[in-house]
Formats: sequence, C-alpha cells, structure tokens
Amino acid sequence: MALFDWQERPVAVLQDGGVIGPDERLPWPETAAMGVQHVIAMFGATVLAPILMGFDPNLAIFMSGVGTLLFYFVTGGRIPSYLGSSFAFIGVVIAATGYAGQGLNPNIGVALGGIIACGLLYALIGALVQSLGTGWIERLMPPVVTGAVVAVIGLNLAHIPVKNMAAGNFDSWMQLVTFLCVALVAVFTRGMVQRLLILVGLALATLIYLLLANGMGLGKPMDFSGIAAAPWIGLPKFTAPVFEVGAIMLIAPVALILVAENLGHIKAVAAMTGRNLDPYIGRAFGADGLATMLSGAGGGTGVTTYAENIGVMAATRIYSTAVFVVAGLMALVLGFSPKFGALIQAIPLPVMGGVSIVVFGLITIAGAKIW
Repeated sequence: MALFDWQERPVAVLQDGGVIGPDERLPWPETAAMGVQHVIAMFGATVLAPILMGFDPNLAIFMSGVGTLLFYFVTGGRIPSYLGSSFAFIGVVIAATGYAGQGLNPNIGVALGGIIACGLLYALIGALVQSLGTGWIERLMPPVVTGAVVAVIGLNLAHIPVKNMAAGNFDSWMQLVTFLCVALVAVFTRGMVQRLLILVGLALATLIYLLLANGMGLGKPMDFSGIAAAPWIGLPKFTAPVFEVGAIMLIAPVALILVAENLGHIKAVAAMTGRNLDPYIGRAFGADGLATMLSGAGGGTGVTTYAENIGVMAATRIYSTAVFVVAGLMALVLGFSPKFGALIQAIPLPVMGGVSIVVFGLITIAGAKIW
C-alpha cells in the first residue's frame, strides 16, 4: 500500500444517527455544526501553544487547517483527526530561541528550522513503518505504553486550564459552571443538541459569564473592542525558517514524542470505533510529518493529532472524517479572517478552561480504554 494512494479514499456514506464511523457522515448541515465544535475544542490549546512560544496564533490556526486537510488526503480519509499545535515543542523551542515569554519570538526562524527537521524525521519514520509494517513500532510501543501516553496527555494537560485560565475565585467558579453546563447538556438533551454538547455548553456558559461579569460586575467584563477593530479579511504573516545545527539537534528528537502521540491517537480511535486502523499508521505518521514541515516552512508551530478531538469524538460518538474536512476548511477561513479569530478569542478564558477540563478528562478515559 503506497503512502499516497488517492483511489483508496472512501466516499462518505450518509447516516441519520447512531454511531457515525470514519467513512460515514451526517447530513451536511449537521456535519458542518460538528466541524465548528471540533474547531472550538482545539482552539484554546492550538492558540495557547503558539502564544507560549511567541508564534503568531492566527497563522498557527491557518497552518493547522492546512495540515488537517493534508492529513485527510494522505490517510485516504480513514483516520478522523485534527492536526493542531503540539505542546511537545514548547520547552525545546523556548530553549533553542531563548524566548523571554512576551510578544512575538524574535528568533522564531531558528525554531522553524528545527521544526522542519523534526517533521522530516517524523515523515521518514512513517515511510519506514509503511514499508516494514507496524509490528516493530507496536513492539516498541505496545498498548500499555500508547494507552499511558494518551492518559498522561490528558492528565498532564488538565492542569493547564486550572493554572493559566483562572486568575481568581470567580474564574475558577466559572470553569465549574462551564463544566456543569456541558454535563447538563449531555444528560438532559437528546439528538443533535446532545451531540453538540461541547459547543452548546460553551455558548450557555458564555451567556452566564456575560450576565455575571458584564451585567453584575462580578468578574472581568468581556471585551468586544477587538472584534470591532479587527478587519474581516487579512493575509497570514508568514516567516522564513533559519537552519542552525544546535536548534535542529534540540528540536528534531521531538519526533519520537509525536510518534507516541499519534500512535496513541490511532489506538484510541480504533478502540472507540472497533476498527483496525493499523494499515494506516505509516500514512498517519508520514502525513503528520509532512504537515509539520509545511507548517514550519510558513512560520507555524509543529503539529500533532489533536487530543481534544478524541474527547469530542468520545462524547458524541461521531468519528466521521468528513467532519474534520469541514473543521480544516473553517480553520483556513479563520486564518484569513482576523475578525473571526477575534470573535473566538473574545470567549472568556475561564469558559475555555472549563471546556478544556471536560475534554482533557475524556482524553484520559480514552487512554484507559486502550489498555
């Protein structure tokens, strides 16, 4: 099976309800709504990671959309996944560039060269898996390892919203309110509303925040000035890479972490769907590596299969890859629209934190399922 075999891409079969498999889809309006939910689920972390490294978050969103669409085509539409900013790069990028933590990273080009090298190594591992089979990689990373990686990703990320998205008691309470909003939607609604529990819960929590903060003055008011000032259309700001041996040696080994993340993602999806996705592991590695190289070449962060989307799929039982095509296209639109980016960024940080806690918890459960 070739790494690029476009004829194997399946035509999504229309379904009205129940569990939706990777090669199936809901009617397009519902598929589009699910795509929005996945974009929002990944938005907080995909924006947070570039901010922590001094990258342009709008460009990171744009490149995540490009990478997601590339992943879909390379894997033949078999593996439901969104490619977003990887947290695995944060420590090594900061170390390689000496980033002080505020504003844009002045040495971003050096980091980009290392990210491209990492993507190349990752793609080569994918080609090796594709040619030799998955046996050796599974012996190196058995379910107890990949399951642990997925669970640890969820547990390790869970502290991020608590630490970085709750500045005071009110924010902490709003995270709890958001968590409860999502839980109430999951328990007391049915049909499409229940499937959109993340999106609907986030909207309800945002309205509650608006009432309590802007209306009653209990917290930091929502600021809509950024939405008004942002233009509707704007080109992403691309940056050229700089190749330095020291940065490459520091950043390239992150490929091994990405392999573990991606393998864990595939095993989690296989466990949830009951389908054997092993024949596509090499393609998935190669696609992720190529997407990372492409992102680094344009000024974006390294990307990985996104854990948040495992949480959304676990909650909705919709694994359609068509949803991720919609999500990728929406990310491209967002990358070209500072207005839309400002709208998403206007969502209160505690609300995004509460949603993140829900999703990271579901990721941890998915990791346990792999065992």
